[in-house]
Amino acid sequence: MDIMERSERSGPPIPIPIDWRDGGGRDQVVVLHGISWEQYDAIHRAKGEAPRPIIAYLDGELEIVTTSTHHEFVKTMLARLVEAYAEQMRLRLNGYGMATLRKKARRAGAEPDEWYVTQKGGKTPDLAIEVVFTSGGVDKLEIYRRLKVPEVWFWVDGRIWIYRLVDATYEQRAASTELPGIDLGVIERIIATADEDEQTEAVRAYRRTLKPRG
Repeated sequence: MDIMERSERSGPPIPIPIDWRDGGGRDQVVVLHGISWEQYDAIHRAKGEAPRPIIAYLDGELEIVTTSTHHEFVKTMLARLVEAYAEQMRLRLNGYGMATLRKKARRAGAEPDEWYVTQKGGKTPDLAIEVVFTSGGVDKLEIYRRLKVPEVWFWVDGRIWIYRLVDATYEQRAASTELPGIDLGVIERIIATADEDEQTEAVRAYRRTLKPRG
């Protein structure tokens, strides 16, 4: 059976829930309906600075995600590799982890796995990254559209899908605008083959393949 299915929404394929080798690779997702912005705000304030669970909000739907250890491994490796690329290629990249993005007027809020600013003096994300392991939940791409995030990456079943905001609509792209020249196929292969106990060596090996700009 194909472990991917196409979504009727504008985003990437949504994974059918599967168990990973350690039995703990599936994120746990709960979606609550009919939640007001005030209720979402109260839940957000009660959560405070705690990194988990991850919450997202769109038009009265509240998604609560408890991530697996494999989710955290992929998220961490992806961030380390992206940051290594930016450093080696001398690109501006300021990271803000999973800091909350939300706008009451647009009835949307999210906590990306990672988000980055690439423009000097920027305070809003130019790139958001989501790691997706489990089907269901709110339409994250619609949330980012309302928040006007220029570029969004989704990691789904070992592949990175790139979406670029053009005239208030996301278009799927083969290459990143925010990190020009990055070979995401290489990133995908490193994450797929990396030993979870040798993350630093995997990043070092990747750095050695990169030729810094003059």
